Amino acid sequence: MTTTTLAVLVPLLPFLGAAAGLLTGRTAPGFVRPLAIVPTLASAVLAVVVAVRQGGDGTIDAATRLTPTGSVLIDLALHIDGLAALVAVLVGLVASCVQIYSTAYLRDDPRYPSYAALVSLFTAAMLLVVYSGDLMVLLVGWEIMGICSYFLVGHYWETPEARAASLKAFLVTKLGDVPFLIGLFALATDAGTFRITGVLNAVAEGRIDHPTLVALLLLAGVAGKSAQFPLHTWLPDAMAGPTPVSALIHAATMVAAGIYFVARLLPVFAASPAALTVLAVMAAVTMVGSGLAALAQDDIKRVLAYSTIGQLGYMAGALAVADRGAAVFHLLTHGAFKALLFLAAGVVIHAAGTNSLAAMSRMSGLPRRIPDAYWTMGVALLALAAIPPFAGFFSKEAVLVAAEHSALGESTAAPQGAGWTVLVAGLLAALLTAAYATRLWLLAFRGHGPEAPDHGREPLAMTGVLWLLAIPSLGLGLTYGYLDDWFDSHPLEPTLTTAVLGTGAALAGGLLTYGAWRSLRARDGARHPLPATATVAHPDAPPSVVEAEAVEAHAPLFGSVASAPDPADPGRLLLGPLHRHAASGFHLDAVYHALFVRPVQAGADLARFLDREVVDTYVRGAGTGTQWLGRLVRRAQTGNVQTYLSWLLAGSTVLVAAAVVLSTVNAGS
Repeated sequence: MTTTTLAVLVPLLPFLGAAAGLLTGRTAPGFVRPLAIVPTLASAVLAVVVAVRQGGDGTIDAATRLTPTGSVLIDLALHIDGLAALVAVLVGLVASCVQIYSTAYLRDDPRYPSYAALVSLFTAAMLLVVYSGDLMVLLVGWEIMGICSYFLVGHYWETPEARAASLKAFLVTKLGDVPFLIGLFALATDAGTFRITGVLNAVAEGRIDHPTLVALLLLAGVAGKSAQFPLHTWLPDAMAGPTPVSALIHAATMVAAGIYFVARLLPVFAASPAALTVLAVMAAVTMVGSGLAALAQDDIKRVLAYSTIGQLGYMAGALAVADRGAAVFHLLTHGAFKALLFLAAGVVIHAAGTNSLAAMSRMSGLPRRIPDAYWTMGVALLALAAIPPFAGFFSKEAVLVAAEHSALGESTAAPQGAGWTVLVAGLLAALLTAAYATRLWLLAFRGHGPEAPDHGREPLAMTGVLWLLAIPSLGLGLTYGYLDDWFDSHPLEPTLTTAVLGTGAALAGGLLTYGAWRSLRARDGARHPLPATATVAHPDAPPSVVEAEAVEAHAPLFGSVASAPDPADPGRLLLGPLHRHAASGFHLDAVYHALFVRPVQAGADLARFLDREVVDTYVRGAGTGTQWLGRLVRRAQTGNVQTYLSWLLAGSTVLVAAAVVLSTVNAGS
């Protein structure tokens, strides 16, 4: 079988699995789990085969012409280089792990068949984005992911938080997709084609007339899809969905699509220094702001959500200094350890009966109850904090090295200002990342108080996946020097400056957090009982039920137990007066509500008033006039022939008199 055929099967198999799952979910429930796992797993295996055959140093191109669409044609095309091959392997691996994990996590959920089918469709859409060689076909996968995220985030639709989060995710991402679509059309108009190879050739030949405008329009869609400032607010609220969905969205699909798109078309953005500067500022604000917000969150999943936003900021920062190798390398390592973090968090939530870190800090014995999650989550947190030799250290080091070379003028592909912006923000974000990672570990696994409930061993489908993902979280970073061909760039040599500064910032953040926790715990941390707002589920409840109850109990703000904070929370001490603002995401939602939601609601109220009080008044008036006229005519219909003849005679007399008068007047004039 040819490599092109295998590549076509990679996105096609999950799509067929999704279609079969939707059609047979009710009539043949025994086939639901095989249809969820087997096509996705087969797709992952084929993605590995395609990557091996592609070898990193070649390109697979194939296309077939669709229906004629005018002057700019649309092709069903494949364009697989080393970048696409590696990202497809990541998507297949994480999606397979999520599907296997979900069989146990949602084993008692009556909506599991539709859930599994949507996850498969989500996977197929992302793989279509990765392998597509035509921008319009890529856009199809881009939009399908947005629709799937709406349904998956709103899986627990009984809760108002899930309904609001799904709607918010859909609307915010669509807000960025509108300029994104305009940018695609403008780019294709200048290049004369939607084919990615044709666009890149047009950029190389200088045939893009408005590179800055096109790049900025495309960045709006990237900011929405990849949760970059200022369109990142949907991602923390999306934690209202099931934990496996969070792992899929945060690690390999949806948010990764925006970063992948910029990496794929990096020459388009590099043609505009202004666009790279904007991207650098956006990445810097995203990195630092999300780190501060993560340090103040109480819900374990919201901490990880803000962590994802920050790590995406690192990737965007690498692209802002025109190094797609570093960006994609961090995308790969982040996909492994972030999927592990979310799936391990699902086990922790089930064991603790709550997703509140304040509640977990008042329990003891969680490491003994869930040793698999304890050890694997420790590996993932070390990778997140970029502690050597874990994977996150090497990929984050690659980003900082690229920023350093740009800042010092050793690389002319991006403005020096962009390099300095990314470098300074990256070092500060490294300190914050280690701080909130240490805080999460301390509050979740070093609590004091009653023993955590004993739910027994977690299913092998959940724990086995954790150990599988722990392998790349630990060792993937060591492969960077051997992936030059796949990244289509030569990795920059690590420098002592960034290694010392980055690792030093990480160690400082971890030690500061640990010291604050020890001092607070010694003072008064153990004297406060479990928060009244924390949800503790029945020991026999499945994980999905625990999570759904936690969402419902923490209304109106999902995951918030601010009414009963943990006094030993080191985040409060480290942030000081900034904590309240960071916990609310620096009130950005309130700003959007004031700037956009309230004016739209006021406009809707005005339209409703005009419709009811003005338009309806005319309509009602016309109807009332007709009714009155009908009543008058009805009264004239007496049924008496003499009356009708009398009126006829009177009318004729009036007409004759009028005719005489008018003729007299005309004769006199």
